[in-house]
Amino acid sequence: MPKKKLIHFQENLTFPFLFQFRFHELGKVFHLRGSWGEKFFGNTNPIILELGCGKGEYTTGLARSYPGRNFIGIDIKGARLWKGCRSVKEENLVNVAFIRSQIDHLEHYFAPGEVSEIWITFPDPQPGKVRKRLTSPRFLNKYQNILKPGGIIHLKTDDPGFYEYTLEVVNEGGHITMESSNDVYSSGIAGDVIRFCTHYENIWLGIGKKICYLKFRLKHC
Repeated sequence: MPKKKLIHFQENLTFPFLFQFRFHELGKVFHLRGSWGEKFFGNTNPIILELGCGKGEYTTGLARSYPGRNFIGIDIKGARLWKGCRSVKEENLVNVAFIRSQIDHLEHYFAPGEVSEIWITFPDPQPGKVRKRLTSPRFLNKYQNILKPGGIIHLKTDDPGFYEYTLEVVNEGGHITMESSNDVYSSGIAGDVIRFCTHYENIWLGIGKKICYLKFRLKHC
């Protein structure tokens, strides 16, 4: 393992807003489940998740813009999370946390109705592995279990096939599409979806790739 990555992993252990656990520890009740607002953030503000957050560009960008909301980025890659954690520490952002975990374990960390909104930013399209796609019915069921009634899900992707797949899942599941575009930067859609760009998104835009966006609400939320 490169020396720099080892240094980053060691520094990750010092961040009080980064939670990471060994696999065998997941059977225990996570101490903040159901009480993130009260015990960690110290408020009752809405909680927004970024799934597969990478370096946390959306998590930290949204946190800067909305100090009255709480943001939690989740990713399995510790080296990526280090970048977001450094930004939180250097800027003293008090409305941000990170979790190093597989998305499968969401319900271990969050109680029913604890989350107000979810961002899924540039997920792995998982070609040939439909069940692993973060917008598959299996994962939508997990989101439904932790979202408040009326909770919103945003998908941003550079993969048109993944976008079309998600549209199909949303429509077939009877969920509610609120906004959609296969080229969001030419669509006239405004707001946070075009306000923030990830590192790789900037690269993709630079080579002419189109960015797809879908905003929807689950039918039972």
